[in-house]
Amino acid sequence: MSLSAQLWAANADLAAEALVHPFVTGIADGSLPRDRFAGYVAQDAYFLESFARAYALGVAHSPDRATLDAFADLLAGVREELRLHAGYAARWGIDLAEVEPAPATSAYTDFLLAAASLGGVGVTCAAMTPCMRLYAHLGGSLADRASGPYAEWVTTYADPGFEELAATLERLLDAVVGDGPAVRTAYRRAMRLELDFFDAAWRTP
Repeated sequence: MSLSAQLWAANADLAAEALVHPFVTGIADGSLPRDRFAGYVAQDAYFLESFARAYALGVAHSPDRATLDAFADLLAGVREELRLHAGYAARWGIDLAEVEPAPATSAYTDFLLAAASLGGVGVTCAAMTPCMRLYAHLGGSLADRASGPYAEWVTTYADPGFEELAATLERLLDAVVGDGPAVRTAYRRAMRLELDFFDAAWRTP
């Protein structure tokens, strides 16, 4: 079993918890209050800017051309996600320029940027892979039952193109990362921070 598959399997409990989280199920069936989704979009746009910076640090720290190209492709994928959020913001009157990060958002972005700045390419991959794999998992799992105003969110993450981006990062993790406590800790920490992010979006009125 590849390292990426081992790490995903080791964190299956958190993935299962995310799938039944009331924020996620509310997106799937359309019952999530609009103000909570709007708050999530604003926080996620802020988060994705830091995610893009972490990929850019991955580019800067890449030891070879293949790693550099992979990080560059992944950075382009984040730009597509940011365009999706800009579309939501335009339709729903969300001012993305005035976003103050919530504590859960800051905790996640600080973790990612510290990993990308100081942890080396391996820890960077371990810290960033959970976001990509979890969202692809949620999109694929919810695709057959998504309805209502947030169906576009599910469709985005169920798209084969997003799955390929997640797989690209996993292949990169398998190629450049050696298994060890720091890698497993970073992966688990990122998964937990994803759940904290959903919790904050659900609890913020």
